[in-house]
Amino acid sequence: MSYDFTSSADRSGSNAEKYSLREELFGTEDVLPAWVADMDIDTPDFVLESVKKRLVHPVIGYEEFPKSAFKAQIRWMKKHHGVEYDLEEMFYSHSVVASMQVVIEAFSNKGDEVIVQTPIYPPFFHAPAHMERKVVKNPLMQLEDGTYTFDLEDLKAKITDKTKLLLLSSPHNPVGRVWTKEELEALLEICRENNIIIFADEVHCDLVYEPNKHIPLASLEGAKERVITAIGVGKTFNMAGFAVSSIVVPKNLRDKFKKAYDNVHFAQGSVLSHVAFESAYNNGEEWLKELKIHLYKNYMMLSDLADRYKEYIELTPIEGTYLAWLDCRKMDLNNKVLREWFVKEAKLGLNAGLSFGKEGSGFMRLNFAVSSAKMAQIITQLQNALQRMKTR
Repeated sequence: MSYDFTSSADRSGSNAEKYSLREELFGTEDVLPAWVADMDIDTPDFVLESVKKRLVHPVIGYEEFPKSAFKAQIRWMKKHHGVEYDLEEMFYSHSVVASMQVVIEAFSNKGDEVIVQTPIYPPFFHAPAHMERKVVKNPLMQLEDGTYTFDLEDLKAKITDKTKLLLLSSPHNPVGRVWTKEELEALLEICRENNIIIFADEVHCDLVYEPNKHIPLASLEGAKERVITAIGVGKTFNMAGFAVSSIVVPKNLRDKFKKAYDNVHFAQGSVLSHVAFESAYNNGEEWLKELKIHLYKNYMMLSDLADRYKEYIELTPIEGTYLAWLDCRKMDLNNKVLREWFVKEAKLGLNAGLSFGKEGSGFMRLNFAVSSAKMAQIITQLQNALQRMKTR
């Protein structure tokens, strides 16, 4: 079956967050939003059909998260990522951020240290701080080719006896790295030596471009006893609105985790989310294959544009996710003026790089998970703005 990503449904009249908040965030409705990490691409038809089929039954009440749904996810992860999870390791969660907060509560106390690797998805440093943990920043190193890697010497220097957790983004949001086995093994060894638990946000694991390969951290030798993994369908199949994901917790950490998990009362989620989740994993292989081809074409359009205007913008090489990390430091604008330039000149609503930590100063994050038609519009608006800058 062939899927069409040339156009998508108009979300501007819906309650879609990226559209409904335009005035509040950007000061105008006249901006094409390319910020929050969901897709302007229709959720797969097989997911929607499963929900319609469930709605034939007239009772929408409490239901348990079905084992068959977790089994579908386990099969998917084994086939596509070579990792084997057990059914008893799987827990329902409505979001990765909620999962992360439970892990912070379970495996650290107020005043303990939590390591984050900036620039990073903002809840990684907001959540520990709000929970009265000390956030220890271990910034990524940017290499000459624009890619990033772990700064392991800085990490080792910052660990103390109060360091309890490391929050890992894999693949990394926003810099687009897909960590190699060697990088992850080196990080894991440091955490093992210092008895640090790792929370691995792997929600972008399916959105990886060849020849790169996602390595689940828990699949490495000696990793399982200290790695808790967050995975789900939200990014892969554009299903964030179903509010359903998974937490994978090894046996030796389960009692501590479950105590904090039960205190929150996650319950079992929505019955409609259950069937959507299972359908995605059972039917989504071909859709995802075609989606990734489409997404990479969008990325290459952006890359070609950056090459034409490299005196202003450099595009960080991407290996995974659908989030482009734009290095705009050559534009020589402060962060406030840079954000305003994208809004007023390009009429684009992006995430300011500074929101990912001070290492994001001078950067912007652009979500290119859109239809071909909308990507062409993004490119045109950005190109026109850059051309005006060039001719002034």
